[in-house]
Amino acid sequence: MPTSFPLRLLQLLLGLFLYGMGAAVMIRAAIGVAPWDVLSQGIALQTPLSFGVATNVIGALVLLLWWPIRQKPGLGTVLNVMLIGPSAQFGLWLLPEVHGLAWQVPVFVCGLLMVAVATGLYIGARFGPGPRDGLMTGLHARTGWPIWVVRSLIEGTVLLIGWWLGGNVGVGTLAFALLIGPLCGVTLPLFGIRKPAPAPATP
Repeated sequence: MPTSFPLRLLQLLLGLFLYGMGAAVMIRAAIGVAPWDVLSQGIALQTPLSFGVATNVIGALVLLLWWPIRQKPGLGTVLNVMLIGPSAQFGLWLLPEVHGLAWQVPVFVCGLLMVAVATGLYIGARFGPGPRDGLMTGLHARTGWPIWVVRSLIEGTVLLIGWWLGGNVGVGTLAFALLIGPLCGVTLPLFGIRKPAPAPATP
């Protein structure tokens, strides 16, 4: 995989764009979305904000929570907050909602695969985690709780709030929760950029 800064940056930007588009595809499938997108949907339904702007606002608020747990954002973290929302909003503008399970299921699967590939791309570019991932790993480091416990608590909380606000919780939400981990287990090594080996020391 590329190791130069411009190519890594291109990989990062491609991953962030693809992530937003994948989220939009899953939303258009209308059988449930990822927990954080349920929250964005709920906020968009209850406020004048669009889904994309709600996603940006949530990302920025989550990033503020990094300060007390002493996490340091990278370029990828900041661009994640800025770019995924507009990308998702563009996808929602571009794509129509689909109807009927014969279309909804394959469309959702396409969106899920897009998000998995996008995650491998933007994390693999090594510019820092997204704000939500950083919150999870930061709380894990500060509390000592298992990573799965921290993730379950965070995503369970945002899912309940989003559902209460009217976000779309369905079989797709469960499918995302069960499948995104194994899928990213494939895409992260596939797109991960290895740091160049240090030069041998001269005698």
